[in-house]
Amino acid sequence: MSRTVNITTDLSKSKCPLDRIWRYIGYDECNYTYIPQGIDLLEKFGRLQDSPYYFRTHFLFCTGNLHHTYKWGSTNIYSEDERGRVVCDFTTFDRIIDAYMQNNAKPFIELGFMPMELVDPKHIRAKNKPWENYHEYRYIGSACPPKDYHKWYELVFQTVQHCCEKYGTDEVASWYWELWNEPDIFYWHGTIHEYCKLYDFTEKAVHDACADARLAGPATTGPVEGQYSARFLELFLDHCKNGVNYCTGETGTRLDYITFHVKGGGFPFNPKADKAVPSVKSFIRQCKLGMEIIQKSGYGDLEVVLSEADPDGWAAGGIYDNPNMKFRNSEYYATYVAASYTKLMQLSREMNMTVRPLAWAFMFAGERCFEGTRAFTTQGIDKPVFNLFKIFEQMGDQALSLCSDGTRNFLEDSNDFSEGYDADLNGISSIGKDGTVAILLYSHHDDWDIQDESHVKLNIKGLEPECTVRVKASMIDSELSNTHTAWQKIGSPQYPSAREQSIIKKKEDLEQMLDQKMVALINGSLSIDLTMKTHAVCLVTITR
Repeated sequence: MSRTVNITTDLSKSKCPLDRIWRYIGYDECNYTYIPQGIDLLEKFGRLQDSPYYFRTHFLFCTGNLHHTYKWGSTNIYSEDERGRVVCDFTTFDRIIDAYMQNNAKPFIELGFMPMELVDPKHIRAKNKPWENYHEYRYIGSACPPKDYHKWYELVFQTVQHCCEKYGTDEVASWYWELWNEPDIFYWHGTIHEYCKLYDFTEKAVHDACADARLAGPATTGPVEGQYSARFLELFLDHCKNGVNYCTGETGTRLDYITFHVKGGGFPFNPKADKAVPSVKSFIRQCKLGMEIIQKSGYGDLEVVLSEADPDGWAAGGIYDNPNMKFRNSEYYATYVAASYTKLMQLSREMNMTVRPLAWAFMFAGERCFEGTRAFTTQGIDKPVFNLFKIFEQMGDQALSLCSDGTRNFLEDSNDFSEGYDADLNGISSIGKDGTVAILLYSHHDDWDIQDESHVKLNIKGLEPECTVRVKASMIDSELSNTHTAWQKIGSPQYPSAREQSIIKKKEDLEQMLDQKMVALINGSLSIDLTMKTHAVCLVTITR
């Protein structure tokens, strides 16, 4: 059943800077970065007018054949000479960082995982068996503590020092540095105390090489009350505030910002899986708990980066692994990101904290078209979710108030966001330096099978009386700005021909559904009527 939603934004009310929280991207496979498809996507982000974007990737310290595979990569940055001294080879590491720097991006450097020659040998069961040893390394050893924390210090120190020498200390100080990834689960086979020890040696190394560098931890999984993820975050923060530093012997350890992860669900391998959907409510409640833990630990004034913030937890899985991954191909992924990010911005304002999400999505080389992986492009074709970032880039630098009677409060609502409930319809509003008003509206329901529409009455107040303005509106929904629908209409070819690619790509850009001039009312107000489907994102711009 359709409904009417009233949304109001007012230019006359106090304005504040708009925090462009969406400028953070991440992915597992570091060796994807510099291949042609990776460079192509970096170039697309680099051309967005609000770039640079920050990019985080796994496996930057790992040992291997320097070739990308699902959820694995390597740089061979670390080895030891015949005397056991640390030797660093930055060849592949530099190719990754150079790819960012040459495409108007910035690194978000995750320091991990453990190089093969630095793993404590007690964790490798196979001895003198190269194949078995490497298998043990990939699945166990790379997630283990070092055999020598001083050699780990030397690796980190040389890495940061090398970056300062190559790119300049001021540039390096503008990057993000982070220790490890999700040490509360299988990515770390040590204890919480061993992780804290690793952090202490890392902190000393990073700041010995660059005093103004920003370093964070612990990048734990989504905090849930009573579970290890929340306890790990608490213990780590307490160590940084009150613990004995394993490296210096002093009390406490420097912490420049804080990271943890949030996910809206999980879809494991099961080609016959029953229907399951991501949850914005779960996402935002994990955010709130993590933020509360940080405040209670005395770090509420620090920046927080959710260094993986997504609808679900398995980026490399696709529709052939679990049919529920289909949402990543469609407009649903765009509306989920718009909804969860907007809710996070509201929560951050309420708790007076700076929190920024990082979308764990990139691209996958060689996949079937619309494989369903968590990616921005498929075979070079922009998915609908990338069009959301084309909307984000047009938001102004000053935030305006926006009120919607169609939004839902997941922190107060005890009901699941499921069938029987209306879509969440809300947005963000802004004004640019040139006076352009840009309003992002989204409609999202966690159930992708809900097909309805809402009539939106958008009221803009505080305009100059009797001024003539141009109003434009672009839309992402099941038909507009949607390459996935275009692909389905031509038969869903797994490997589209050049002709088929050209047909699909016609839907890559934002499509306008309104472009007209009108006169603001005498009282400086303007009313716009729109129709939005259950899953849709709309950009309305108003210019003189």
